[in-house]
Amino acid sequence: MGHEMELVGARLRAVRQSRGLTLEALASAAGMSASTLSRLESGKRQASLELLLPVTRRLGIRLDDLVPQETADPRVRRPVIRRDGLVIAPLAPEGSPILTYRITYPVLTELPELRVHDGFEWLYVLTGKLRLRLGEQDLTLGRGEAAEFDTRTPHAMSAAGGRPAQVLSIFNETGARIHTHTAD
Repeated sequence: MGHEMELVGARLRAVRQSRGLTLEALASAAGMSASTLSRLESGKRQASLELLLPVTRRLGIRLDDLVPQETADPRVRRPVIRRDGLVIAPLAPEGSPILTYRITYPVLTELPELRVHDGFEWLYVLTGKLRLRLGEQDLTLGRGEAAEFDTRTPHAMSAAGGRPAQVLSIFNETGARIHTHTAD
């Protein structure tokens, strides 16, 4: 915590100087001695709420402006969804406008029924082969192949070639819902 408090002092000094205020002027406006404010700015004095509130008020800033924001853990840790034989691993944070998933398609004897929904889907085959039925087309995509299509075209996907296919799938918001809603 000590390091953050040093940063608070340094930020406080920077804001005061940017406002063209002397130590004495700000200290007296905030009802403290100039030496207290000086020690606060240099990190020698523990920054407490009692000390900081009158100062931030005089400067017209919020306490949050002085305290460095904790950087959140950037890793996405969301539970895998299993539905209709698919294994769907979300790769983007909750509420992201671009929905990204790693989907494992099982080997099926019958292709799932064609579906239609709003939006776009972009996909990239990571491992295995993917059979993509898109309207009248019946395509097989190998590892490293990508496809993008309007999901208002009737489409269905499954693994081809005897083993599951792992696919990176990206949908925009409208396209995502159908693939990720879990059937009750």
